[in-house]
Amino acid sequence: MDLVLLCVFLPLVTVAWGQYGDYYYGPYNYGDNDEWVNVYRQGFNFQCPHGQVIVAVRSVFNKKEGSDRLWNYACMPAAQSLGEPTECWWEEINRAGTEWYQTCSNNGLVAGFQSQYFPSVLDREWQFYCCRYSRRCPYSCWLTTEYPGHYGEDMDMMMYTYDHYIRGATTTFSAVDRDRQWKFIVCRMTEYDCPFQNV
Repeated sequence: MDLVLLCVFLPLVTVAWGQYGDYYYGPYNYGDNDEWVNVYRQGFNFQCPHGQVIVAVRSVFNKKEGSDRLWNYACMPAAQSLGEPTECWWEEINRAGTEWYQTCSNNGLVAGFQSQYFPSVLDREWQFYCCRYSRRCPYSCWLTTEYPGHYGEDMDMMMYTYDHYIRGATTTFSAVDRDRQWKFIVCRMTEYDCPFQNV
């Protein structure tokens, strides 16, 4: 009898824990391993499907290709408690060859990237594609460690918990290595409307 009860209730507990507890994203589907959103020294525009946000960033560096990187991203649907995005927009451009810090304005979440390569600087300019979910506000924000760990290395950044979202990034640029290190700004989002802008 105890074994029967265990077989009945264990799947229910697992489903409930998955819906309400902090659980981890599964493996990300970047598509085919050879599939990148850009080619070296070319611009690109990547947007998640409607209602999804960026949850993973992968990149490889090649000094022989103009000190440029290939990029790939993974998206996942935002939590149902956030609802549908109420508006999406492109943020201001972050110039090539400079350090910068940017979060999505209006409490938005990162749902895409746009970039253009500049051979004169051997670097890229960047723009975030951001989406706002009703009037939800970020809280418990923090910076990830640096990606990549050292200039010129490959990078693979993943969000491991379901209710954490990328809101922006800060980057440093090495004039010697002609490469960037990224720290992503990660936050949780309230499950209720709040009146604040960009907290």
